[in-house]
Order: sequence, then C-alpha cells, then structure tokens
Amino acid sequence: MLMSIPFSGTIANCLSIILGGACGLLLGNRMSERLQEALMRISGVTVIFLGIFGACEKALVLQDGTLSSQGGLMCILSLAIGTLIGELLNIEGLFEKFGSWLRKKSGSQDDNRFLDAFLTASLTVCIGAMAIIGSLRDGIYHDPSVLYAKAVIDFPIIAVVAASLGKGALFSAVPVGILQGGMTACAVLIAPFLSEVSLNNISLVGNILIACVGINLLFGQKIRVANCLPGLLLAWLCAYLGI
Repeated sequence: MLMSIPFSGTIANCLSIILGGACGLLLGNRMSERLQEALMRISGVTVIFLGIFGACEKALVLQDGTLSSQGGLMCILSLAIGTLIGELLNIEGLFEKFGSWLRKKSGSQDDNRFLDAFLTASLTVCIGAMAIIGSLRDGIYHDPSVLYAKAVIDFPIIAVVAASLGKGALFSAVPVGILQGGMTACAVLIAPFLSEVSLNNISLVGNILIACVGINLLFGQKIRVANCLPGLLLAWLCAYLGI
C-alpha cells in the first residue's frame, strides 16, 4: 500500500531523519559534554570512511586481475572549478541564512550549535547517488525501494549527529524533502540527461564531499563543503565531455 503513495520514498526518508534525530537528542541529553565531544569526533571518523568507501566503489576498477583507478582528472577539475564557482556565489552563506531562518522559526535562537548541526546533517544526507537514483526511480517507476534503503542508512547517521551537535540535525529533513521531492516530481524530465557514467561521476565527487564533511566534524570547519556543491554539476558535465 505504501509503495503506491506518491513521494513515499522521500516521505519515509524525512521521517527516518526526524525519528533518528529525536533518538539522538534523547541520547545526547543524557550524556556529559565530554562524551558528546567524543561522539562528535568518532562521528567525524565514521563519515570520513563512509565517503572513502563510496568513492573507492566508483574510482577503483578490477580488470584482468589488476586494480586500477579512474576519474582522477574529472574529480580535480570538477572540485576545483566547482569550488571556485561556489565561493563566488557563497552557497554556504545561503545555507546558513536558511538555517538561521529555521532556527528562528523553531524558537532555537539560544542554540549556538544549531547551524553546525543543520549544515553537517544536511550535507551528509543530501549528497550522494542514492538520493538521485532513488528519487528518479520513485518518480519514473514508482519504486521507492532505494529511498527506503537510504532512510535506513540515514537514521543512525542523523541520530549520532543530533546526539553530538543538537536538534539542528532534525531539520536536515527539510532540504532532503525539497531536493528529493523535487527530483521525484521532475524525474521524467531529468532522467534523459543522466547516463550511467554521469551518475558514477556524481557519486564519486559526492562521496569525496561526504568525506570532507567528516573532516570538518573531526578537526573543526576546514572546508566550506556547501561551496563545493557546483562540483556535482560539473561532474555530470564531464561525462558528456568525455573527461
């Protein structure tokens, strides 16, 4: 029955984020500041390796018993040029303004970690091939199974971020709902422009950005990850330029 509900994959994903965040808050409220700090650090390590594993899946190829890599030049060009564009547009500033608006509307003005939690959680669960492929399959074939799987994966991630950084993590459900719901609604229009190569490129670059989110969690903000997001579009373009 649920499979036939429009946007059921995105709805399930948003609910899993909210529930995961709520569970994380319950856990975090029972922990000392020292334990919350330790949890945030180990979350950073976990997210870094989550990104590395995803990137390796797309970058490493086994042919005739020899392991080789692919997509190196594409990643360099996509991330370098994409970051330049993102810095000029100040995309992270737009994310922060949206996060500040959510903080105000939710009555969380006194929560100094709200923006960090919102940005970290949003960038972790919004970037990646599962969001794109799952949304397209939900829109074209009415098959939300990929987004259901993503919902299961996102639950513990958001729980950990919420436990260490606070309730801003719950509000990552908003950009997930907007982005995945939008792609599902426009799936028939988007699908012809996405090939297997372009999806692999997007996944590779996206997983590198997820690793960057983990670096920020572990060492403090070193990389303005939101300003790197145009690299995903350039990764798609590289597939058609043969790079």
